[in-house]
Amino acid sequence: AMASIADLPEDVLVELLSLLPARELLRACSLVCTQWRDVVELATLWKRKCQREGFHAQNLDRSISDWKIFYMLCSLKRNLVKNPCAEESFRHWKLDNNEGDRWRIEELPGPLGREMPDPKVHKYFVTSFGLCLKSQLITLKNEGYWNELMDEKRPEIVIKDWYAARFDCGCRYEITVRLLSEDYIVLEEFHPEPVIIEQWSDAMWREISHTFHNYPAGVRYIWFQHGGQDTQFWAGWYGIRVTNSSITVGPWTL
Repeated sequence: AMASIADLPEDVLVELLSLLPARELLRACSLVCTQWRDVVELATLWKRKCQREGFHAQNLDRSISDWKIFYMLCSLKRNLVKNPCAEESFRHWKLDNNEGDRWRIEELPGPLGREMPDPKVHKYFVTSFGLCLKSQLITLKNEGYWNELMDEKRPEIVIKDWYAARFDCGCRYEITVRLLSEDYIVLEEFHPEPVIIEQWSDAMWREISHTFHNYPAGVRYIWFQHGGQDTQFWAGWYGIRVTNSSITVGPWTL
């Protein structure tokens, strides 16, 4: 007769342990005995957890070298930008430049504007005739991304932002994203040329995106800044509109 759970076949033990939260597997189960420690390190256990939680895709098998890390990255993946769609006024944003008639929040579609492709977005930030820039600083360790993970695995960092103009006024949009070290040294930067939108545009919302690959070791912070102004210097809020910004850190999308 089977004397204890330790006598279970390995495949059964993998199935049982895969039901537990990752935190319990790593902090408690791996300390029970050498057998459990070895099972917790098995790729089959973490692959099973990926399957259970919908992270697994069959066509990704060949590109996944570490199923435990793949699981961790999938489970952590979310938008790290706080208050991206102005639902909490300017909370979490630092207003670096607030000139002209200053930043303002409006509801979609706004005057002479269009709806966003994403129906869940209802508000946007809008700039004025003076330069308006706002930023957030993301501390990766606070979001669950430990130093060794960022240095050794260097998961993809994907930046996205949405911007649009009013139909009746020209404007300028700009974005800067920096990967920073512990001492706030810039390790890598995304800073494209500003986008100039002429008067009488289609007022469509457009997405800009960038993926950081193979960046240097030592990334501890992500600094995100965007904004702009109108190009005709009209009093009021005729400048670039921005919303639905995102930063995600996740597994490689080969």
